[in-house]
Amino acid sequence: MISSIFVNLPVANLKRSVDFFTELGFTFNAQFTDETSTCMIINDTVYVMLLEKEKFQGFIDKPIADPGTTEAILAFACESTHEVRTLSEKAIAMGARKVNEPQDMGFMFSWGFEDLDGHLWDLFWMNPEHVQG
Repeated sequence: MISSIFVNLPVANLKRSVDFFTELGFTFNAQFTDETSTCMIINDTVYVMLLEKEKFQGFIDKPIADPGTTEAILAFACESTHEVRTLSEKAIAMGARKVNEPQDMGFMFSWGFEDLDGHLWDLFWMNPEHVQG
């Protein structure tokens, strides 16, 4: 079975993206970093590869999606509503676009933003007692 995930995202300016995500509290794996790409650590099994567009293009045989389009929403579970709110507020203050208002559904709280390269991030907290296993 699958043991981890590496999400690959094209970025216009690697340094700008690294600065943005560093301010949000993320760290990077130097072993998988060069002048055109880096590995952002989400947790022990989830990683986001930020690749400058030219390098990203080298892995595919079709055009990179225009920043004005959406192909996916990156949804990440956070440990608390406070963490969702804090990360989203900070991202928006640093230039991310607010894509919606915070949504409190009682058992779940979410809030999303569009990063500097147009990628959509949905941060959420879900009450573990609500999830049936």
